[in-house]
Amino acid sequence: MTMLSSKPFAWIAWVAQGLLYALFALGIATFSSWPHYRQLPAGQALIKLSFTHTGKRVADCVQRTPAELAKLSPNMRAPLQCPRERSPVIVEVDLDGTLAYRHVAEPSGLSRDGASTVYRRLQVPADQHRLAVRLKDNTRSAGFDYNRTETLTLKPGQILVIDFDAEKGQITFI
Repeated sequence: MTMLSSKPFAWIAWVAQGLLYALFALGIATFSSWPHYRQLPAGQALIKLSFTHTGKRVADCVQRTPAELAKLSPNMRAPLQCPRERSPVIVEVDLDGTLAYRHVAEPSGLSRDGASTVYRRLQVPADQHRLAVRLKDNTRSAGFDYNRTETLTLKPGQILVIDFDAEKGQITFI
């Protein structure tokens, strides 16, 4: 008897399920295009400074003497003793002759022997700009080790990425 009494109401369950699916699809359609998202305000461009670079060693490797080697256990007798610690990476960005960003990126790792990472977003008006980037990766040298200055025209919505190419030893604009 229960089978007969549930049949008249089976179509109501199907209709209710269909309405719930339609309501769910309507919600997805609504939120896929609303609210409107703008990455940058109108008339603005973006400069991204993003790189990972390993600084130079803080000190030079030292040649061990035969007497020093004899004092060490056999598995520790490397002829060169090289410190692991790396120099911090210092980066400066000038925009139209004004310092826009300066950062000292410390080396990663417990022994400060890993790479230094820099990431920064600079939102600027879309126009022609004089961009100067300086990078220092050696605490034993005076001044900056790498420099690049260029006049660029940035269009509205354009994203300029500043990177460092360690193989070529130069700052790149992409």
